[in-house]
Amino acid sequence: MLFLGIIMVAFNLRPAITSVGPLMGVIRDDLGLSNWSAGLLTSLPLVAFAIISPVAPKLGNRFTNERTLLLGLFVLFVGISIRSVSFMLFVFIGTLLIGIGIAICNVLLPGVIKEKFPAKVALMTSIYSTAMGIFAATASGLSIPLATGLGLGWQTALLVWATPAIIGIFLWIYIARKDKAGKEMTMSAVDLSDNRMWKSPLAWQVAGFMGFQSFLFYVTISWLPEILHAYGVSMATAGWMLSFMQFVGLPSSFLVPVIAGKFKSQRGVVIVLCSISAVGYGGLMVGSSYTVMVICTILIGIALSGSFALALAFLGMRSKTARNAAELSGMAQSIGYVLAAVGPILIGYLYDLTGSWNYPLLTLIGVTTAIMLFGMGAGRDRYVLDNA
Repeated sequence: MLFLGIIMVAFNLRPAITSVGPLMGVIRDDLGLSNWSAGLLTSLPLVAFAIISPVAPKLGNRFTNERTLLLGLFVLFVGISIRSVSFMLFVFIGTLLIGIGIAICNVLLPGVIKEKFPAKVALMTSIYSTAMGIFAATASGLSIPLATGLGLGWQTALLVWATPAIIGIFLWIYIARKDKAGKEMTMSAVDLSDNRMWKSPLAWQVAGFMGFQSFLFYVTISWLPEILHAYGVSMATAGWMLSFMQFVGLPSSFLVPVIAGKFKSQRGVVIVLCSISAVGYGGLMVGSSYTVMVICTILIGIALSGSFALALAFLGMRSKTARNAAELSGMAQSIGYVLAAVGPILIGYLYDLTGSWNYPLLTLIGVTTAIMLFGMGAGRDRYVLDNA
């Protein structure tokens, strides 16, 4: 049941966000939104991630991770339900609640895995990051067929993703009731280590790795279709290539944590992933043929999925206890989603400024270099708080 509960939480971590992108134009026209306010439907959850991520471990310490995960799933369900009401205020309130719910689950899940599966952190991270990727890509692909193909409208097409939240709520009600002893254990473990986490150099290296790979992912999700379209691909094809990029990365998201878990140091894995990333983004600058674009999209998908899964694995690998893993997760994801929220805006501004995608792509190669530098520190065989 615990294994199923973890998988179900993973199913809920992305669809409520990735299902919106393909329907953005429809929602904008139906509600009479401007382009920038429609963009809030993507950026509001990221802002909520950044604000709630440091708070989630404290909630977990107070009420246990299991009960707090249940709370996160309930807030997510309420948010999805409210967002599906065709009224501007409800759409934005629901979107914010979705971000809060996902942020709680995002942060606490690595801690639960560290606590319940301490000898299988890498394998469990592989499984849940792959499950997350499958539903994220599926939600992107199904939005238009549900809304227009079946004639359900954007409201019902988005409401569909409340179903896994409902299933998750019932699963975690059962799990939380079975873990009554956990509250006393968790409460007795509370100390001041959450303040020391922000003083740990290794924690900052893990946070930097998480942050810059999040920057790269959300920039790519936002702008890759426009880059491909500028090179002569139709917008419909560019949209499918974005979905293809997410699907092609699924094997990487599963294999990278498993491979990383077999080594004491993960520096070699970091170098390989960053090299693939640099070749992928660099290739878009030097060749605009369809074949080159497909190859680059595949390389970018492998690198992004692998880096994200490795960032999640670091949260458990670099922590000695479940609570440390939750605290590190809160810190890393708070910093990460601040960078992620800034990324699409910065890259869009660079394009407006230069009228060319070469400078934004050069910037992404620079960000890849930053990921490698932070990854070389995060990949060392050490634990956070050992030297804090």
